[in-house]
Amino acid sequence: MALDYNKLLNPSQAAAVLQIDGPCMIIAGAGSGKTRVLTYRIANLLEQGVDPFNILALTFTNKAAKEMRARIEKVVGPDAKNVWMGTFHSVFAKILRSEADKIGFPRHFTIYDTQDSKTLVTQIVKELDLDDKLYKPSMVLGRISAAKNKLISVQQYVNDPVIRQDDEAALRPKIGAIYQQYASRCFKAGAMDFDDLLFNTNVLFKDHPDVLNKYQNIFKYVMVDEYQDTNYSQYLITRKLAAKERNICVVGDDAQSIYAFRGADITNILNFEKDYPELQVFKLEQNYRSTKNIVKAANSVIKNNKAQLRKDVFSDNEDGTLIEVIKAASDNEEGKLVANSIYEDKMNHHLSYDNFAILYRTNAQSRAMEEALRKLNIKYKIVGGLSFYQRKEIKDLVAYLRLTVNHNDEQALRRVINYPKRGIGDTTISKLINTAEESNHTMWEVVSNANSFLTARIANPIETFAEQIKSYAVLAAKEDAFEAAKFIAKNSGMIEELYADKSIEGLSRYENIQELLNGVKAYTEDPEREDKSLASFLQDIALVTDADTKDAKDDGESVTMMTIHSAKGLEFRNVYIVGMEENLFPSQMMITSRADLEEERRLFYVAITRAEKKLTLSYATSRYQWGNLRSCEKSRFLDEIDPQFVDFKFSSAGPGESPFGHVVERRSNLIPPAPRKMVAKGYTPPADFQPSDTSNLQTGQRVEHPKFGFGKVTKLEVQQGSTKAIIDFEEVGEKTLLLSFAKLRVLS
Repeated sequence: MALDYNKLLNPSQAAAVLQIDGPCMIIAGAGSGKTRVLTYRIANLLEQGVDPFNILALTFTNKAAKEMRARIEKVVGPDAKNVWMGTFHSVFAKILRSEADKIGFPRHFTIYDTQDSKTLVTQIVKELDLDDKLYKPSMVLGRISAAKNKLISVQQYVNDPVIRQDDEAALRPKIGAIYQQYASRCFKAGAMDFDDLLFNTNVLFKDHPDVLNKYQNIFKYVMVDEYQDTNYSQYLITRKLAAKERNICVVGDDAQSIYAFRGADITNILNFEKDYPELQVFKLEQNYRSTKNIVKAANSVIKNNKAQLRKDVFSDNEDGTLIEVIKAASDNEEGKLVANSIYEDKMNHHLSYDNFAILYRTNAQSRAMEEALRKLNIKYKIVGGLSFYQRKEIKDLVAYLRLTVNHNDEQALRRVINYPKRGIGDTTISKLINTAEESNHTMWEVVSNANSFLTARIANPIETFAEQIKSYAVLAAKEDAFEAAKFIAKNSGMIEELYADKSIEGLSRYENIQELLNGVKAYTEDPEREDKSLASFLQDIALVTDADTKDAKDDGESVTMMTIHSAKGLEFRNVYIVGMEENLFPSQMMITSRADLEEERRLFYVAITRAEKKLTLSYATSRYQWGNLRSCEKSRFLDEIDPQFVDFKFSSAGPGESPFGHVVERRSNLIPPAPRKMVAKGYTPPADFQPSDTSNLQTGQRVEHPKFGFGKVTKLEVQQGSTKAIIDFEEVGEKTLLLSFAKLRVLS
C-alpha cells in the first residue's frame, strides 16, 4: 500500500518528495526535517517502480548513509539495501576498485590517511634536502589538496606560470617538485589519498567515456546531501553522472556552508540553476528543533550575508528563554561562569550533563573550560581527540594488514619492517630505499629479492620478513578478514610484545589491539555484508570520517566540548558558544574579505542552530595569548542579533569574582528588568591586598573582599566537592561565594 506523503509531511516536504523527475534543489533550513525528506523521497522512487540499483545517494558521513538506509528499509523493506548509498569517497572508491586497471592502479590499492600522507611528504622533503620548517608537511599537503580539489594535475601545476609565481612569492618554489614526487611515490606504492579518490574518478570518467556511459546508465537518479559542502571535483562528478537523465536532486543549506578551508565551494549551490534552467526549487523553512527565540535570533544574524539563497525559517515551537550573553573579565572567569551555569541548570531543571554542549572556534579554547569544569567535578568529553585508528599500536597492526593486501604499500612496509625488532636498522632501511630508487624498483621488489641487491648478512632477515608477509597474503586469500587479522597479529609478534608490557600504557595498547580484532569480528559476522575479505575491511576503516566517530561510547553522562566545525549536524538541549570576541570569532584570518567574513557568519549561524531549548553566548574582555594578557573586544556578531531576543549578563567584578553574583542588564522590552543586586560603592582594596589560602577557612572568621569590603563568615557548605561560604558583609549584606573562585583575605 502506497504511503500518503501529504499526511506524513508538511506541504513543502511533501512537494519535494513527490517531485521525482528532472533536476530539483531542496533548500533545507536547520532542523527542518531534511533526513526525513531524503528518506521518503527515495522510498517514493522505489514505490514508483524505480530499480534501487539505479539510485545513487551521496552523503558526507557513513553514519548519515547508514541511518538513512535503515529508515528507508523500515518504509519499503529490503529493497533499500540495493540503493547505492554512501559518502562520495566510499562510493567512488568502490567504483575505482572495479575500474582501477584502466588508470594503472591495482584493484586492492591502499588508501592513505592524513598521517600516511604527512609521513610521505616529510620523507620527500628530507630526500630533496629542503628546509622542513619552510616546507611543513601540513602546509605542503594543503597546497597539493587544494590543487587536486580543483583538478589541477601534477603536469598542470608545474607548467602553470601563475602557480609557480605564487609558490616563489611564498618562498616555497619546490612545492611542484614535492607534488611530482608525492604523486609518483603514491602511484608506485599502489596508493591513493582521500583527494585522489575523487581526482582519479574524474580522470577515469574523462579518459574513458565508455566507463562514464556505463555509470550514467546505472545511476538514473542522483541525489546529493549537504550540497553546499561539495568542492569542484565533487560537483563535476555529479554533473557528469546526471548529464544523461538529468534526474539530479541536491539538498542543502547555503547558510550552513562552513568548509571552504577544505575546498567546499558555496557557488555550487548558489549557481546550481545555471546548469539546470528547468530546475524546480523547494524550500524547507520550518525548524522543528529550536525555540522561536533561537530561530529568530539566527535569522537576524544570517540576513547580514549578501551571498545567499533567501528563505524565511520559522518555528512553531514555544518562544523559549531569551539568549543569554555573559561578559567575563577574563578567559578563566568565562570558564568559571559557564561551568557554574551548567551546574545550576542541571540541578534546577533535573537535566543530564549529556544535555549540554560547549562550542568554540578553536581547540585551544578548551583549556579554561576544562579547568573550570574539573573544579566543579563536572564530567566532560572532548570530541576531536586522537582517533582510535590513529593510535600507534592500531596503525602498526593495520600496516601489517595493508602490506598483506598490497605489497607495494611503501608506508606500511617502512612502518613494520623492523617492528617488532628483527635486526633491520635505519641504516639498512636507508639502503633499501636508495637501492629501490637507483634501480627503479619498488621497495617491496628489493625487499623480496634482497639477496640480489644486498650482502647475505643484511639480506637474510629482510627476506625472512618478506616470506612472512607472502604467507599472510596466502592465508588472507583463503580466510575472512578476522581469521587473517588474528593470525597476523599473533604471528607478527605484536601481541606477544604488547602483552609483555605490564605498564598501564602497555595494558591499554594490548586492549586496543583486542578491540580492533573485535571490530574485525563484528565486520565479518555482519549478515548483510557480502565481501568479508581483509581488503574490504581495510577499505571500510580507511573511509571512516571524523563525524562517524563522534558518538563513540563513553563512561556515563558528560558535557560535550568541540569546535563549531565538528558540531555540524548535531543538536543539544543547552548550547554554550564561548569566546565571542573580535579576532577570535570572527577569526582574525577571516575578516579581510567579504567572502571570508560571510563564511564566519555562517559558522556562527550553524552554532546557534545546534541549540534546542537554551543558548548561552559568552566573551571575555581579556584573554591570555602566548603567555601575555591582552584586551579583547566583543564580537561584531553579538551586535547583529536582534536585541529583543537577548538577555545580557555581566560579571559583577574583576577576575576571581564569584559567579553567584551577576548583575543582570536586560535589553528586552518583553520582560521587566530584574532588580539589581546591591553593590558596594566606594570601597577600594589597599595596594598590598593579597588573597589568602581559604582551604582552612572557618565560620566566625573576619575576611576582606576586593569589592564587597569587610565581612564575617557565617556558614560554610560543601556541595559536589566545592565549598561555598556565606558571608555577612558590612556594606552589602549577605553574599554566597564559591571559595575556589572568590578572592578573600583572612583577617582573623
